[in-house]
Amino acid sequence: MPLHSSAQQYLEELAALNLAPKRTLPIATVRRNAIAKAVMGKARTEIGSLTDQNIPSEGGELPLRIYTPEGTGPFPAIVYFHGGGWATNNLDTHDELCRKLSTETGTVVVSADYRLAPEAKFPAGINDAAAAVKWTFQHAADLNADTNRILVAGDSSGGNFAAALCLRFRDENGPPIAGQILYYPVTDYYDSCAQSYRSFSEGYGLTAADMAWFWDLYLPDKAAANDPYASPLRAKDIKGLPPALVITAEYDPLVDEGHAYAMRLQEAGVPTRYNCYSGTIHGFLIVPALAEDTARAVRETNEWLASVFASGQQAVSTG
Repeated sequence: MPLHSSAQQYLEELAALNLAPKRTLPIATVRRNAIAKAVMGKARTEIGSLTDQNIPSEGGELPLRIYTPEGTGPFPAIVYFHGGGWATNNLDTHDELCRKLSTETGTVVVSADYRLAPEAKFPAGINDAAAAVKWTFQHAADLNADTNRILVAGDSSGGNFAAALCLRFRDENGPPIAGQILYYPVTDYYDSCAQSYRSFSEGYGLTAADMAWFWDLYLPDKAAANDPYASPLRAKDIKGLPPALVITAEYDPLVDEGHAYAMRLQEAGVPTRYNCYSGTIHGFLIVPALAEDTARAVRETNEWLASVFASGQQAVSTG
């Protein structure tokens, strides 16, 4: 399907800015630019309550932002990890998305601001993510959350964390995650030779060169790419994982690896719903111009959550 007109216009406006490639800029500049772009023009969905607080982690204090919907609870809870190549973005870039998720799905959303690469390389960020999930389980009563309905979610590199944590907690007999929500996730190292890396290598926002740079920032060495907690698609065994919702974007270098991971989950008997959103691009969840795609993803998330909680499983492929 051709690019949606909204996505085409956004990409044309982006190209007109003639921005220097990320990999040619200091990381501090890339971060400032990413935050400025992500928060520009954002609405602010009203939320029942919002609280910022820090919790202990191996790197010191780990900032969390907690979104609680209107109502009495106890609510399901989603521990959310923002995307940004493990190196950019923060709680503010994904604030509006987390507001929408909380209000429209009726969940407590715990957004975690993990340490970033290259200052904190793998596995520092995922260790912070694990600490946020464990803290959520330990403080569920204070959060008015139901410990039987705590999920993990994330977009792009945050989706990588969500997928990897499900593997890690299974292997370590960790907290019982009720589900994983993976929005256009990173699931494999960039040298995977996926067709989508060639088809959408440039001109669609995220580029193949961007991903190579992000991976180089994130990993301490190339050998770490084979660690399933870095590249979940390389895990030898993905049985026994929680139900999954995997949403990808058609014009995205990562679409093939997201699809491949969803298919592996299904083949392993993990209840999995997969949907590729046609006509759109990577990162649409935090692009105001692509609000229709965001709204659709939030609606689908709500429908999937209702199905998982009602039946204990969801195994549907829609795209």
